[in-house]
Amino acid sequence: MSVYFYKAVGTDGENTSGTIDAADSKIAVANLAQKNCFVTEISEAKIRHANKESFAGKSQQVSLFKFGRERIKGSNILAVTSQLGTALKAGLPLLNCLEIIRAGQHKPAMQKLFDELVSAVNAGKSLSEAMGSHKKVFSNLYLSMVRVGETGGMLDKTITQLTDILQREEKIKANMRNASAYPIFVLGVGLISVIIVITWILPKILATISGGMDALPIPTKVLLGMSDFFRNYGLISILILGIGWFYFSRWIKGKGRVSWDYFKLKVPVLGDVMLTIAIGRFAKMLGALTRGGVSILESLSIVRDTLGNEVLALEVDSAAEQIKGGSSLAKPLGEAGYFPPLLVQIVSVGEQTGRLDELLLGAGDTFDDEADSAIEKFIAIFPAMLILLLALVIGFIIAATLLPIVMMELGGGAL
Repeated sequence: MSVYFYKAVGTDGENTSGTIDAADSKIAVANLAQKNCFVTEISEAKIRHANKESFAGKSQQVSLFKFGRERIKGSNILAVTSQLGTALKAGLPLLNCLEIIRAGQHKPAMQKLFDELVSAVNAGKSLSEAMGSHKKVFSNLYLSMVRVGETGGMLDKTITQLTDILQREEKIKANMRNASAYPIFVLGVGLISVIIVITWILPKILATISGGMDALPIPTKVLLGMSDFFRNYGLISILILGIGWFYFSRWIKGKGRVSWDYFKLKVPVLGDVMLTIAIGRFAKMLGALTRGGVSILESLSIVRDTLGNEVLALEVDSAAEQIKGGSSLAKPLGEAGYFPPLLVQIVSVGEQTGRLDELLLGAGDTFDDEADSAIEKFIAIFPAMLILLLALVIGFIIAATLLPIVMMELGGGAL
């Protein structure tokens, strides 16, 4: 896509001028003609190219700054999602909505993103297909919900629901950051101090104590062993941990995803939070789809990608297979063991009364309230756990350092 400056004459005989985006000048002239603007002069703008050249000529420090600005954050996606929902509610065509949002972007990365989205939609792709080319920006949940809206013919409502979900997630992230910022800072400083103490300071203190290694208490021996390890193998350990983390990240995104998601559900407190959030999504998305006239099997195939947990997604797949064999939805959900009895009962009543969509949407609000309570509980516990961890580490170091001194005093000057 390029930008063209144009001068034209309208059907009323008045002269107009401005800019237009198009693949080439011929398409630009044709698009203007459809708007009853007859071009008298057109030329390609060089603004974007100039911007690229100016960025390329800057120093490495500026390039690093640019890299920070180029990163698309969750708050950026939340903002444009809210704008898209508002524009769709106003009845504007999708392509016009995207163009309006693109015009309001000041961040280069967001401008580039919407340039590509506009180009893809203008070429005939659906919005979910266009966004699917940017999976690093749009999550599986995001893409699945957009596909939900397109499938059910309710993109404006789905985008509004998506905005609520993103707002909720950003709020959770902000609360988590605020609650854990101070404890994590204290824990980080404490761990660095611990490494310095056991690597350089502690050996000098304990060297003044006579009696040899065999006479030292067990905690002191452990601490001295850690000190020797950090001094001799510290850098190698950091390298091994980095490589291990890299392969672990690949594993949890591939073959180990089910095992990792299963582990997350079993983590105390945090597992309950994640499960309740996923159940709320399941209820709301399935209710919205069935209300939009989408079949239950197709709805389940879409909803499974919005849960954010592969263990739950496999249970939904199993439920879909049993439904194909003539089972109700409530039966396999109850047998799975992850879906709460309240949801199973609501689904059962909804299937019997023909009000499944209405009851599911109401249940979604209930589970969202439960998730809020669980999140608040976790936020209250998490900082305390970090402080407790630091206290245990420091307490162990103090005990290991003081024990030989106390034993030496009690032993009359010799350990």
